[in-house]
Amino acid sequence: MIEILSPSEITRARATGALVARILQTVKDRTTVGTNLLEIDRWTQAMIADAGAESCYVDYAPSFGRGPFGHYICTSVNDAVLHGLPHDYTLADGDLLTLDLAVSLDGIAADSALTFIVGTSRPSESVALITATERALTAGIAAARPGARIGDISHAIGEVLGAAGYPVNTQFGGHGIGSTMHQDPHVPNTGRPGRGYTLRPGLLLALEPWVMADTAELVTDDDGWTLKSATGCRTAHSEHTIVITDDGAEILTLR
Repeated sequence: MIEILSPSEITRARATGALVARILQTVKDRTTVGTNLLEIDRWTQAMIADAGAESCYVDYAPSFGRGPFGHYICTSVNDAVLHGLPHDYTLADGDLLTLDLAVSLDGIAADSALTFIVGTSRPSESVALITATERALTAGIAAARPGARIGDISHAIGEVLGAAGYPVNTQFGGHGIGSTMHQDPHVPNTGRPGRGYTLRPGLLLALEPWVMADTAELVTDDDGWTLKSATGCRTAHSEHTIVITDDGAEILTLR
């Protein structure tokens, strides 16, 4: 299903996006060396409840996970890149942490992710991974405008990731979003320009470039949810929800 939102629905989407951005920024600011992933999940649960919103994750049970997810935020550490299930782990200096959050407010969902280094250590490999996904996200957003195709976004993202030397996995990528968290169209992180669905004003998309340092192969952790790099290499993930406007794209989850 591909939804095109009305002006009133877009107004609601802006409020949801702002909430997602605020929660992610608050969690990032609170997270330090010694923070436990389960603390992060509790903080997120409380903020969602305080806002009168609903988690898109806690009851989520897709075919690719051992559902339901049972938690409120994805916390992926180091070699984990997607769907990181919060567990009893205490963060150390230099850990690479990805937070991925989707909530629904007044019937409209928004989804966003960020990766950052915990503590004061700044390993060059980790910095490069984060920078590449952020630059790829910027390029994908720039390509999102009325009349463009999904392939134009995918191509823009893939060009940045490929130029940075990272293999690109297309099993998981961006997606449509609206009244539900995951909708068509699928937005791979590489592709051919001029192909795929034509973008229209009112279309919400979650764009999410993610990479693993030296492989495109994923493995599933024993928890049935967390996706990790097959080689144990480090990873990064950046995501924003955008809405296609008459003039281009508006970022709804800007922090």
